[in-house]
Amino acid sequence: MFNKFFEGLAKTRNNIIGKIGGLLGKPLSEELLASLEENLILADVGPSAAAKLIEQMKKHRDKPPAEVLQQEICNLVDIPVSGREDGSIKPCVILFVGVNGSGKTTSIGKLAAKFAAEKKQVLLAAADTFRAAAADQLALWAQRSGAMIVRSKEGSDPAAVAFDAIKAGIARGADYVLIDTAGRLQTRTNLMEELKKLKRVAGKALEGAPHESWLVLDASIGQNSISQVELFHQAIGLTGLILTKLDGTSKGGALVAISEKFKIPVRYVGLGEGVDDLEKFDPRQFAGALVGR
Repeated sequence: MFNKFFEGLAKTRNNIIGKIGGLLGKPLSEELLASLEENLILADVGPSAAAKLIEQMKKHRDKPPAEVLQQEICNLVDIPVSGREDGSIKPCVILFVGVNGSGKTTSIGKLAAKFAAEKKQVLLAAADTFRAAAADQLALWAQRSGAMIVRSKEGSDPAAVAFDAIKAGIARGADYVLIDTAGRLQTRTNLMEELKKLKRVAGKALEGAPHESWLVLDASIGQNSISQVELFHQAIGLTGLILTKLDGTSKGGALVAISEKFKIPVRYVGLGEGVDDLEKFDPRQFAGALVGR
């Protein structure tokens, strides 16, 4: 597992260490700390998170700088999770949101396969009714993983599909209901209002649903992901993040900035194209892979 994080974050690590590696072996003078902070910002860690990291390094001048940096990055990204998807709720309803192209449907499919491998019953809800291709892709994942699926014709009410899927999940004894949603709408309806409605209707199908609301982000957009987190969090109250394509970008440092700003836990990260390459997020391994330790 550690090798997977280490290898998957090679581009981000090279970006960060390429900028700060030469500074970490030197005495932490004020001038060096200022340079370190500037280069952390340039490596997508963000101004606020970089300032916090440098502040901690000042407090621990007696320790090796790389060791302190690794520990403090770990502290920033180690956000407590709710644990509602641990099997205590059945079915656990997880709502997935994100813009088109972020890897949302693929991530749902990979999670379905992961849960199925754990002998869990999974039902997929194709609530992205504005793109027939999305429902077809989800159906393919259902076939591969042995998951059940509820879908409707193109242009159907997404909230109605989610409602039917949750009711079907209850009736069929599903452990998980995973709801795919649109990343944009081809109508005048505001996407965020549609998602708010879907969330309300889910609660009518099953009290407390959705139990989790996870935003899927394309890691390659770096700092631009912050505005996405902000908008979706304001609309539906996010409880988790999935970062896809982390292995293919040098901008993975943005995960630190997002964690520091929003305090939303990262649940899974994409470290490759394979069905087994959606890994549960491990703060310690992530921090070690970033700093190269």
